[in-house]
Amino acid sequence: MVTISNLTLAVVLCVITMFCWGSWGNTQKLAAKSWRYEYFYWDYVIGLLLCALIFAFTVGSFGDGNERYSFLTNLKEADGSNLCWAFLGGVVFNLSNILLSAAIALCGLSVAFPVGVGLATVLGIFINYFAQREGNVALLTTGVVLIAIAIILNSMAYKKKEALTGGKNLTGKGLFISIAAGVIMSFFFMMVTKSMGTDFGPEFNEANVGKLSPYTAVVIFAIGVLVSNFLFNYIAMRYPVEGEPVSPSGYFKGSAGTHLVGMLGGAIWCIGTSFSIMASDAAGPAVSYGLGQGATLVSALWGILIWKEFKGAPKAANRLNLAMFICFVIGLAFLIYAKAAVA
Repeated sequence: MVTISNLTLAVVLCVITMFCWGSWGNTQKLAAKSWRYEYFYWDYVIGLLLCALIFAFTVGSFGDGNERYSFLTNLKEADGSNLCWAFLGGVVFNLSNILLSAAIALCGLSVAFPVGVGLATVLGIFINYFAQREGNVALLTTGVVLIAIAIILNSMAYKKKEALTGGKNLTGKGLFISIAAGVIMSFFFMMVTKSMGTDFGPEFNEANVGKLSPYTAVVIFAIGVLVSNFLFNYIAMRYPVEGEPVSPSGYFKGSAGTHLVGMLGGAIWCIGTSFSIMASDAAGPAVSYGLGQGATLVSALWGILIWKEFKGAPKAANRLNLAMFICFVIGLAFLIYAKAAVA
């Protein structure tokens, strides 16, 4: 199993992770020109699983780690409870992420990510803190408050934009779905990490007996995403957030190019996750965490600058978005320092 020991390379991978996590939504925006997000999401899930398998059978099977950490060996020795935790993490993630995709379809990248993923960051900090008691309480609290303010500012900017442009009157629905996605998303990472071991070096760590390697965990996680998608995406098709219900058979009418765009979206997310795993030990929890959460700002920038989601919005909305970025950056800085204090 490949691990990264060079700090510079680890930071570079963390930066790539940030852009991958913040950029996959662009593929949904591209696919929206051809068909609904419910169809896009099937391709996204397939791309995620295929990419996870490629990493597992390559860098997850060869490298400087102990042979028992290789994908197939690790999978064979894994405890059923750990497989279940990784699988359940995929189910929970999928529910949250399909809601996030619905929110993107309703209110765009520049709102769905700051509200949904920002809220997931805030709640995830509380969940992990009470589970591990890790981090400086005062700094964590300050960071959380600033990010909460950033979410509120972004919501206010969206409402002002909709009020002026006439929008589709979807403000309340889009924000509500973003909030629901964020609440659910805050739980999945804890489930996946519960299944994983630590310290994957050349010498086998007996504490890792029955635990999953990071690459094995991502594969089982991706299987959980795929299996649960038969239920969650069927419900999304049957009871859409916008428009008429669609038939699952419509998925097979898409062009090869449209399918590939969706698969690319899933692969981009998975590449970011795999790079984060490879870099986590060398970069340290503070750096890897801070850069990873920066994906929210990357996505918001895509929405505002490239997709022009706030085109025609009043100047007050633009000022609110600027204030949102400032609060989010400062809030992330506090969270990084809070974690660095115990790293």
